[in-house]
Amino acid sequence: MPTPFHATALTLSLTVKELQKSLAWYTDVIGFEIDRKIERDGVLRGVALKSGDIRLTINQDDGAKGWERIKGLGFSIRITTDTDIDAFAARIKQQGGKLDLEPTDMSWGVRLIRLTDPDGYKISVSMPKK
Repeated sequence: MPTPFHATALTLSLTVKELQKSLAWYTDVIGFEIDRKIERDGVLRGVALKSGDIRLTINQDDGAKGWERIKGLGFSIRITTDTDIDAFAARIKQQGGKLDLEPTDMSWGVRLIRLTDPDGYKISVSMPKK
């Protein structure tokens, strides 16, 4: 019998339409920190972000597949946090972000919010229900 796959971390990479707009959203609205900037030929092409053990890279779309292609369709990201979700939701709104779902207790034992990034990527953030 083969040894089961055992992952220890996940880094997500997203293609975005406007790198600076997405960078501001992920850092100012959500609260990610810049880990490193990715440049090619002196041009900023991507930014690696971090928050706790979460790693997320946003990359500037080069337009090769068309500028109007839909991003984030049928894809969602779920982040678990130990941060108070109600305070986090208030911070997001204070920074100009919009929630798709206000803090809600879910039947599977978490308190959760949902929001959408500038490119349409759906994000859920939850904490264990107290």
